[in-house]
Amino acid sequence: MKRRFVDLSIYLENDVASDPPGLEPKITYFTHEHTFEQIAPFFPGLRREDLPDGEGWAVELVQLSTHNGTHLDAPWHFHSTMDARSGEKRPAISIDDVPLEWCFQPGVKLDFRDRPDGHVIGADEVEAELARIGHRLKPLEIVVVNTRAGSRYGQSDYVSAGVGMGYDATMYLLERGVRLTGTDAWSWDAPFVHTARKYGQTHDASLIWEGHKAGRDIGYCHLEKLHNLESLPADGFYISCFPHKVRGASAGWTRAVAIFDDALMT
Repeated sequence: MKRRFVDLSIYLENDVASDPPGLEPKITYFTHEHTFEQIAPFFPGLRREDLPDGEGWAVELVQLSTHNGTHLDAPWHFHSTMDARSGEKRPAISIDDVPLEWCFQPGVKLDFRDRPDGHVIGADEVEAELARIGHRLKPLEIVVVNTRAGSRYGQSDYVSAGVGMGYDATMYLLERGVRLTGTDAWSWDAPFVHTARKYGQTHDASLIWEGHKAGRDIGYCHLEKLHNLESLPADGFYISCFPHKVRGASAGWTRAVAIFDDALMT
């Protein structure tokens, strides 16, 4: 079977508005002409001209949060416990304990690009979108959400763009066996600037991170800062998103990829 691969990941790079100010990745590049001093201590007596073309190696020094770039959030990020709905609340798992079978499953795309920035998606909207695309959810399917934020990546309004998935919408997915979701926005929840406005009016703290906090009731993971979702069909593809194994961490970077038969795109 001929297969096609679509990269769903953003770059880790400098000078791009991918995170709030002060939280961006920082990458220092050491190129071939600047690394002789790193090599020489390993080989006493070595001269620069002894190396082919006088070149050393290329290497990068990277300062990152586990939430920079396209990454998978573990239940530990959301809360210290999970699965309260089962009556057996237990410690939330960190990224190194996320079941690998969650990370390679059939994908489903919900398209909410027409909703205004800051809108919180409800369970009724999820149900309506599934009906529109003619899809019935199956356990462990990976559900990704296409928002307006995907088109704003790298722009100054990226962090404040797109919709968020509310508690009820998230639980609708989890109650049907979904354990991994994703968004092309900065957060699974509505951008903080919009939630802060609502909180200022109501002082209702349940509005804060309501989609994330659904993990207290049913443990799940979600991808953030996906890319290229508009190029996917509504279903009929797989998603691979195995996270880097950072011991005890709340998230891990991933090269998220969609895999599907070319026939689905014709």
